[in-house]
Amino acid sequence: MWERGIYIHFMRKGNKLNSAYKSVAIGAYVYPGWHACPVRDLYFPSGWSEWDLVLNAPSRFPDHNQPRLPLNGPYDDSFPATARKQTELACEFGVDFLCMLFFWSRRKRVFEASIDKGFLSKDGGGDFPFALMWANRMPRGVLPIKLDPGPEINPGRLVYTDPDDFLDLIQFLEERYFSRSNYFCINGMPLLSIFDSTFFLQQLGLERSSQSISKVKDYVSAKGYPGLHLMAINPAPAMITDFKKAGFDSVSHYVWLPDWKGKYKQDYGELIEKRSNEWETFERESGLTYFPSVSPGWDATPRGVLHGSYKPRRYPWWPIVVGENPELFANFLGRAIRYTKKHNDPKLCFIASWNEWSEGHYMEPDKRFGTAWLEAVRREKQYAVQYDLMSQQGWKFKGTGCI
Repeated sequence: MWERGIYIHFMRKGNKLNSAYKSVAIGAYVYPGWHACPVRDLYFPSGWSEWDLVLNAPSRFPDHNQPRLPLNGPYDDSFPATARKQTELACEFGVDFLCMLFFWSRRKRVFEASIDKGFLSKDGGGDFPFALMWANRMPRGVLPIKLDPGPEINPGRLVYTDPDDFLDLIQFLEERYFSRSNYFCINGMPLLSIFDSTFFLQQLGLERSSQSISKVKDYVSAKGYPGLHLMAINPAPAMITDFKKAGFDSVSHYVWLPDWKGKYKQDYGELIEKRSNEWETFERESGLTYFPSVSPGWDATPRGVLHGSYKPRRYPWWPIVVGENPELFANFLGRAIRYTKKHNDPKLCFIASWNEWSEGHYMEPDKRFGTAWLEAVRREKQYAVQYDLMSQQGWKFKGTGCI
């Protein structure tokens, strides 16, 4: 197993998270779109990937931080060497597991080479812990995005399911992934997140959602697990009470940072104050455990066609988060760690994301800050462990200091 010094390390024994100090586990979302794939070769020049957008991103205003460039250049995430490097960095800097986006629409898969040929290959991620988030929304067929008066989400990208299809998905995941010794579990239950949990409920309806979830949990239990831990991502506030009724076990977010209907430029420091103060509300109103998710930034403009000085008031042109830096990110993550240690068992929090460069939220080393995003994670993990040790030794704390 991966050793993390004083950091939490994952052990399969008893299908539980174990650590010397039972401090906190941090998961980072991984976007798998950094390789050429047959689906995109239908729409783009052969071999195209989103690196073409990232490396050539134009600035949209003076001092705009674009392009954002990886310190060691672009990579192909379908290569085992890429996964090996990513897991080595995660281990070194205190990330406990990676949560891979999994694209599936009635057995049609996209970007599967990242996990199947890269991470899970013999020379890839080894036994580093991982979980999956079902991305129930297919990738865009045209990039960069052109201004269109239609809906922001093309109806053709929406992934519809039904009870039989959802069971088929879970059967596939159990056979291929849940059964692996390094699949991340909560109290022995494989963790599966659903990205657009709101659409999942809307298109199935509450009754059929509940039936579908009950059916797949029974299936997983029959396979010898204590159950399936199903996490609802990006729950709509207007439907917040429905997720517990449907059978979800927890709620969280992917990127919960900008005010999507707010002003064009939004200050990172102000946003972390706003978002961290909302976590308890999501827990209270949903009636479920809320696992906080923090992001290093947001700027999806590389995915949009340049329209001169005109700024369309929609994704991916609007909004943009400015003023982000590793010190503020450390503050944000520290809040998430303290929240989950106070409210949750197990004590988990998430980072969105490890590598979504084309939306401006990533922790991988870049040419602007080097490894400082990752160093912030390690530092906050150290603080959490040290706090636990000092508490065990009888130290008493007041505010952020000790007495």
